[in-house]
Amino acid sequence: MEQMVVKTRQGEVRGRGSGSADDVLAFLGIPYAAAPSGSNRFRPPAAAPAWEGVRDAVEFGPTAPGPGYPPPFDVLLPEPSRPGDDYLNLNVWTPDPGGSGLPVMVWIHGGAFVSGSSAVPIYDGARFARDGVVFVSLNYRLGADGFALLPDATPNRGLLDQVAALRWVQDNIVAFGGDPDNVTVFGESAGGMSVGTLLAMPRAEGLFRRAILQSGAAHHVLSPATASRVAGYLAEQFGVAATRESLAAIPPADLVRAQRALAAQFQAAPDPAKWGEIVANLMIFEPVVDGDVLPGPPIERVAAGTSAGIDILVGANRDEHRLFLVPTGVADTITDAALAAVVAGYRLPPGALDRYRAARPDAVPGVLLADVMTDFFYRLPAVRLAEAHPGTHLYEFDWTSPAYGGRLGSCHALELPFVFDTLDVPEAEALVGEAPPQRLADAMHRAWVGFAATGDPGWPAYGDTRTVRRFGATTETVDDPRGELRELWAGIR
Repeated sequence: MEQMVVKTRQGEVRGRGSGSADDVLAFLGIPYAAAPSGSNRFRPPAAAPAWEGVRDAVEFGPTAPGPGYPPPFDVLLPEPSRPGDDYLNLNVWTPDPGGSGLPVMVWIHGGAFVSGSSAVPIYDGARFARDGVVFVSLNYRLGADGFALLPDATPNRGLLDQVAALRWVQDNIVAFGGDPDNVTVFGESAGGMSVGTLLAMPRAEGLFRRAILQSGAAHHVLSPATASRVAGYLAEQFGVAATRESLAAIPPADLVRAQRALAAQFQAAPDPAKWGEIVANLMIFEPVVDGDVLPGPPIERVAAGTSAGIDILVGANRDEHRLFLVPTGVADTITDAALAAVVAGYRLPPGALDRYRAARPDAVPGVLLADVMTDFFYRLPAVRLAEAHPGTHLYEFDWTSPAYGGRLGSCHALELPFVFDTLDVPEAEALVGEAPPQRLADAMHRAWVGFAATGDPGWPAYGDTRTVRRFGATTETVDDPRGELRELWAGIR
């Protein structure tokens, strides 16, 4: 395919061949909402303006302002940045704009709610389209613009952007061959946490049928009190009140610099009296339980039935937190005393550390710390979501990266090029190495496509047997992996 024109409700768009998969068309940078600048700043997403004639949709649009990743993460997680105000845009890959009834997958990127975009090369949707899926990826507001809680502004604007994109899919995806009644929303890290939050949001009801949550579930939110304090700390850097009017007058680039400075302050002195639950969550911007857009904690709302009727696939990587400890050298500085202090801070029962040591007899304290933090941040939230939502399918990714002499293990973000079947993308090599196993990508990608099409990824639901699909050196189904460690977190996580 070379080019094709498709008519959306805003106007006609011209796509192009994907280049990475035969017989796939890509339509890139389509606005799903108006630019969140000027009078639209710190307000709910407004309707995208219509246009006359045919709009070229052959390259990615602008990306949301963000600080990017500092070294060494900028090499491990390459992040393109494209300037411009019209960053509330999305991309569509389709195998057949003239077809109908194809399953739809909508991707929400990660980045700790302050970084990331849909233009990351690993997120190329062509392989999903090659396999019969209409694939959509989107940008949303990040940092203060998306999540700062202000007394005169609608909260959770970044989440409302995601809802606006899902509504665009409902209104337009038929024109690309997709079925609006068979939409799977999925994401990783902050994107997975976004999906977990969408499961609990009244405004998202009816916009998707299935959900996949990778390395993020339904636990990471802030209280209004903590979020308001963060907005106040941010405004203090400019000597202004924490209001929409005041912050909207600050250029986005200046606000991003202030966010970076605020994050550095937190990392240098994570005082619970100042930062509240951020000391545990480690992210200064997150969805806020505001009582309206997000009426309550997502995991509690899911347990109460808000996600009834949604098929869910959720999981985590075996060694998630090594990404944050190994490349920086922090893992090598952890002492037994520091490890014990973290375990105590999580309120784990006596003897918990002995169990973690028994699970990895030869591990140094830094590796054991990564295990504990991985369970708190990623594995246990996935388990709790599976427990709260009957019929959920659970997975674990357990392939070891060759980076850093294998010390990264199966770290955070490592599964992404396997899920997307983009192992050949140059930007993936820093994590997956020169010869990653294509058979593992085939297995994961096939499971994600199968789940999107039918709700069945190919293994039993979690249920009473706590069945988990493990993707690693071998792909196998196991029951209650590391159950002795899971039991330690009863009543805690």
